[in-house]
Amino acid sequence: MIWCILIVGILLPQSLAHPGFFTSIGQMTDLIHTEKDLVTSLKDYIKAEEDKLEQIKKWAEKLDRLTSTATKDPEGFVGHPVNAFKLMKRLNTEWSELENLVLKDMSDGFISNLTIQRQYFPNDEDQVGAAKALLRLQDTYNLDTDTISKGNLPGVKHKSFLTAEDCFELGKVAYTEADYYHTELWMEQALRQLDEGEVSTIDKVSVLDYLSYAVYQQGDLDKALLLTKKLLELDPEHQRANGNLKYFEYIMAKEKDVNKSASDDQSDQKTTPKKKGIAVDYLPERQKYEMLCRGEGIKMTPRRQKKLFCRYHDGNRNPKFILAPAKQEDEWDKPRIIRFHDIISDAEIEIVKDLAKPRLSRATVHDPETGKLTTAQYRVSKSAWLSGYENPVVSRINMRIQDLTGLDVSTAEELQKDEPDAFKELGTGNRIATWLFYMSDVSAGGATVFPEVGASVWPKKGTAVFWYNLFASGEGDYSTRHAACPVLVGNKWVSNKWLHERGQEFRRPCTLSELE
Repeated sequence: MIWCILIVGILLPQSLAHPGFFTSIGQMTDLIHTEKDLVTSLKDYIKAEEDKLEQIKKWAEKLDRLTSTATKDPEGFVGHPVNAFKLMKRLNTEWSELENLVLKDMSDGFISNLTIQRQYFPNDEDQVGAAKALLRLQDTYNLDTDTISKGNLPGVKHKSFLTAEDCFELGKVAYTEADYYHTELWMEQALRQLDEGEVSTIDKVSVLDYLSYAVYQQGDLDKALLLTKKLLELDPEHQRANGNLKYFEYIMAKEKDVNKSASDDQSDQKTTPKKKGIAVDYLPERQKYEMLCRGEGIKMTPRRQKKLFCRYHDGNRNPKFILAPAKQEDEWDKPRIIRFHDIISDAEIEIVKDLAKPRLSRATVHDPETGKLTTAQYRVSKSAWLSGYENPVVSRINMRIQDLTGLDVSTAEELQKDEPDAFKELGTGNRIATWLFYMSDVSAGGATVFPEVGASVWPKKGTAVFWYNLFASGEGDYSTRHAACPVLVGNKWVSNKWLHERGQEFRRPCTLSELE
């Protein structure tokens, strides 16, 4: 009996040597400890350098006093045999010792530690992935750049700010992806912060260079021309800006001639493309998904809400739950989604997490072109698989699911497969039902949404939600199509148990109707 554990962080194929830090909060916490260790090593190096400079300073002060006295009466000073001996000794021996002290490299320990730790550092792919994740959160939760830059996110414990340079880097990542909409947003944010007097390593010329072109790519030629002129006021010799200025003026003059020669009915039409907006692939389904992630567009009417209840559930008189029944709450009516409260203890959660952490790997999706499993930018969770025989806690949780659902868990799949015919080789039929444990609270975001019916289910530690993916007839219930929302603040641990058709023939008999 195997079940899947997933951890979702706050969006590329990887080698075994590089785990893809940006996809996992769990592995990013390891980087925090790594950085702390490096800071300690750096402070040790600084202390060693300070001690070294203190010794040199004492030498300089002692010799300054000595030479000041000696130079007042050189002959009288060296006329003393002791002074003559000490002068020979200093110049022959002690200055060589001082030279060795000055040349001594105190950074060996720090550089050695840095070299060892660097192999565990994130790479360019991680930095770009983290930037794309931030842009995805910006769209999903409808956040403006100023809110993100000032760290005004809901549920934050450790407020953090973005510098103008950070905003510039985000804009560059978007620019590299030909995402000129986000390029414009983040370059404008960087420019605002520079205009407000923020001291930065980047300058307005660099920002305006990217911004003017991003605006032009979105069809706003007038604004692009204005920004280019502003750039040239700061740097009149800027080669690319001078070239762009001539090109923009040429295009505008050409459009003016076209408009003059056009008829009165066509004179109001523009030849420049319309502003593209957020993204060319921004489909209605995606818009519905993002609204549900924000808690908007939920289609639960007051009349239907009144029919949702809480109850105690004894698993159909199961002896384990007669004296201590499970707490059950209706989350949704059609499809029926049930939440079980206090169904997994904190101790059990920690054991499951400890078992899963060493084997977490990037979750994959089915590539329809190659037929193989691969990673995808839109799926950035990490997963691990646990078998019931590995630990008594896992086995006990499996039995708890069976007792409460009344379904046989012995036919659950052993491997996660995303291709359409993934379950044929298992011989256990399709996934009849889903049991989803929430093993952490989430400060903001991280809902499980059902776009077909407008439902959102929010994470709550220690609870589990359950629903049927198939009708009793065995036909698929497409209203249970669901997706996980990205975590805005915090981290999300969940564990899935997918129950299959085989073994349920007498536990959930077929009905005469396909849709029942």
